[in-house]
Amino acid sequence: MKKILVACGAGVVTSTSAMNKLQEELAKRGISEDKYTLGQSSVAQVESLAPEYDLVITTTQYDNDAIKVPVINGLPLLTNIGIDSVIDEVIDKLDL
Repeated sequence: MKKILVACGAGVVTSTSAMNKLQEELAKRGISEDKYTLGQSSVAQVESLAPEYDLVITTTQYDNDAIKVPVINGLPLLTNIGIDSVIDEVIDKLDL
């Protein structure tokens, strides 16, 4: 099972919206929730939590060379602009 961390500024509202959209879009592509788990955090917590995950999705710009797992900009999960490419990238990076 793949683990995805979804992070936003405070780790509550925006990341919840992004997680819901991610689940919806993955389900549309036939990927069941038993293939992945989701975690939620603030961007400030990403560096300490990232080693426990296979992929990090942030709703804000995030660059940190200390992170050894892929980090995807998840802003399209909120705006619906470019969402297909984000979902493609999630599927590709996790080999779902």
